[in-house]
Amino acid sequence: MSSLPTAEPVIAVASVSKRYGRVTALDDVSLEVARGEVLGLLGPNGSGKTTLIRLLTGYLTPTAGRVRIAGHDMLDEPMAARQRIGYVPESVPLYGHMRVREFLAFMARLRGVPAGVLPAAVARASARTGLDDMLAAPIRTLSRGYRQRVAIAQALVHDPEIVILDEPTNGLDPRQIIETRRLIQALGGEHTVLVSSHILGEIARTADRVAILLRGRLLAVRAMAETPDLEDLFLSLT
Repeated sequence: MSSLPTAEPVIAVASVSKRYGRVTALDDVSLEVARGEVLGLLGPNGSGKTTLIRLLTGYLTPTAGRVRIAGHDMLDEPMAARQRIGYVPESVPLYGHMRVREFLAFMARLRGVPAGVLPAAVARASARTGLDDMLAAPIRTLSRGYRQRVAIAQALVHDPEIVILDEPTNGLDPRQIIETRRLIQALGGEHTVLVSSHILGEIARTADRVAILLRGRLLAVRAMAETPDLEDLFLSLT
């Protein structure tokens, strides 16, 4: 397993397990993510990726271990930790009757963006996700690709330190997949990004490092620059 980041990590998972009765969804996972890094979380469906993401975002609490987000313990300081995160779940609950600008402003208010900077925050998030021409459109009229852009924009509207994307290219057509990859790459550096996928090619094209999960266990963490063939690595571990 590759060495973890030496600077203070923005995401720190320490010996985290999650059990549901006799079922272990995550088993003693430790992982650190550096500031500005794009980390790919790779594993088949049912490997524990979404469980780990829900622990990182505070939707679940661990059975054992600790999660720290930008220096804040998720159990001791949950609101401070959550404020540092922008989250796009695999199935995003968008309000179809709202127009895009209205929805982004609504989400910005929920995230505590001050009224005086709210229009600028909406404009920045929409510009970064290519939504400027769609701000007046009702969300229900948008294509699947544009709805995904809205989902990512709402995660960016409060300018979080960390952006977490759970299977962000699911259901997209080839052009939309390429555009989403480029957006994820552009977010790295300015934000710390964690992106999950069960598709090797998606991780290989977007991530700086890859963390491989299988049946709730973290098998390896590798720098993509040191991984000439992610498919061979995955097969050798699984």
